[in-house]
Amino acid sequence: MSGADVGGGREGKSKGHKKKKAKKRAGVRVDMTPMVDVAFLLLTFFMLTTVMRKQQTLEINLPPDAKAKVQIAQSNLMTVYIDDRDSVFYATGTDKPQSIQFNGLNNFFLKQLAQNSKLVVLLKFDRKSKYHMMVDVIDQLNLAKLQRFSIAPMTDADKQALAKAS
Repeated sequence: MSGADVGGGREGKSKGHKKKKAKKRAGVRVDMTPMVDVAFLLLTFFMLTTVMRKQQTLEINLPPDAKAKVQIAQSNLMTVYIDDRDSVFYATGTDKPQSIQFNGLNNFFLKQLAQNSKLVVLLKFDRKSKYHMMVDVIDQLNLAKLQRFSIAPMTDADKQALAKAS
């Protein structure tokens, strides 16, 4: 609400002198109460509707030394390739890549882990593949309880091998 005080000033009649009439000044008063009410209402609304939770992150363990080399037997290594069309391929050891459907990855990983408990998965992604595909494949590995995996970029030789496999 606002209001205006229209006060009457002195008329300026004093003894013997004629003065100009004093102008009437209007005093404007703005009531800030409704604005404060709305501000506190919005503040309360945002405080009550905000969800306080931890960010979901993916923990990545990096080797202590960047130049350290880890030796893995070829029989324990399975390479999973994801190309730029989001097609999934796999190869065990030095075998040729074979195509697999993304929907069947979880069961495939479970079966491979049952056959070889020392299995290490190497994920190779094309630079043009979508980020969500990488996250989805890592989620499938986590669902299958495969904790030993590594991520590497796809080389030109890998792309040629996938072209032959398609």
